[in-house]
Amino acid sequence: MKKAFVIIIVLFSIFSCNKTAEKVETKISKPKSKKIEFGFNYADFNVLHDTIKKGDSFGSIFQSQNIGDKKVYDIVEQVKDSFDVRTIRYNKPYTILRSKNKTNNLEVFIYQPDALTYYVIDVRDSIAKAYKKIKPVTFKRKIIGGVLKSSLSETLGNESVETALASRITKVFSWSIDFFKLKKGDRYGLIFTERFINGKVYDGVEELEAAFFEYKGKIIYAFPFEKDTISGKVEYYDDEGKTLKNFFLKTPIKFSRITSRFTMNRFHPVQHTWKAHKGTDYAAPTGTPISTTASGVVEATGYTAGNGNFVKVKHNGTYSTQYLHMSRILVKRGQRVTQGQKIGLVGSTGLASGPHVCYRFWKNGIQVDALRLNLPTGESLTGNDRNRFLKQMEPLKRELDSIGNL
Repeated sequence: MKKAFVIIIVLFSIFSCNKTAEKVETKISKPKSKKIEFGFNYADFNVLHDTIKKGDSFGSIFQSQNIGDKKVYDIVEQVKDSFDVRTIRYNKPYTILRSKNKTNNLEVFIYQPDALTYYVIDVRDSIAKAYKKIKPVTFKRKIIGGVLKSSLSETLGNESVETALASRITKVFSWSIDFFKLKKGDRYGLIFTERFINGKVYDGVEELEAAFFEYKGKIIYAFPFEKDTISGKVEYYDDEGKTLKNFFLKTPIKFSRITSRFTMNRFHPVQHTWKAHKGTDYAAPTGTPISTTASGVVEATGYTAGNGNFVKVKHNGTYSTQYLHMSRILVKRGQRVTQGQKIGLVGSTGLASGPHVCYRFWKNGIQVDALRLNLPTGESLTGNDRNRFLKQMEPLKRELDSIGNL
């Protein structure tokens, strides 16, 4: 019995030792990888990240690191051919690398004016040196499509695409699509390239290669093309080589909604009487930019009790447009304006129940409904230009069609 008890004690001890050994092993971890950025191994320095604050200057930042006025002056003089210290701007990031010894001296200052560029001011030697670096950029092609379940901005957001692409798309299609009238269930397809800094950091959309939207039951395509290869200017055309850039924009405001249409009998929300409304009202927050829908000359600006602040633009001998209820006018009478140029800001001046712009349209001196007009369109590609375009466009169109099952 005594012998059996001893054996049990020995076995228990062995088991306990093994268990302890296992616990020790689980505590062993691999050393953390060292971070290298801007060409420097952070493990070799004490690292400080910060942003330029109001009142900061190159000199004040260096002085905060126990560098005296004379030394700061010398550094500025030594690097002035490579870096102008006066160019640092508020809210831009910078990194300071300090020595790891007891002195904790500033050794390297890194300033980032934008996401792609950085300047290095190295003061480790007796003579400071500065140089500019551009981070490597890679491009990734992305194809998305399907049916709209919400607004264009929300749809792109759900696809993890920057919302700035929505503005670019709206600009491309602004002559042929009224984006206020896109409906849930309308199909779309987009092919574009995205920028990545250092292969990891997303830096937005580089190029819109091709796109289509279903609008009022019709598929409208957009393909970029350089007609003039010398200037390199890119315009967008549909699948038949017809430019999308028409004489008039569809609307004077981006991302708004129609609250009142052209009619000969409308109950006025302010005067409370039935009268003609010879324009189209687009509601938008106060301060929203109003753009002229076509190039021309400012025929009149001013204020009336009914129209509030207004601008009228004469486009040619046939067409004129007017924009009412502005909070602010940004152009002058006689000024030449280009299509899409900002001419004023949305307001509620005059007889207006809320912030909006009343868009009025004249054809041969008679006010007409802009939404019902067959307005002048742009030209089509011909000859060799058309042949080049079709060769470039056709494979892109096949990709788009496969997205939307067209």
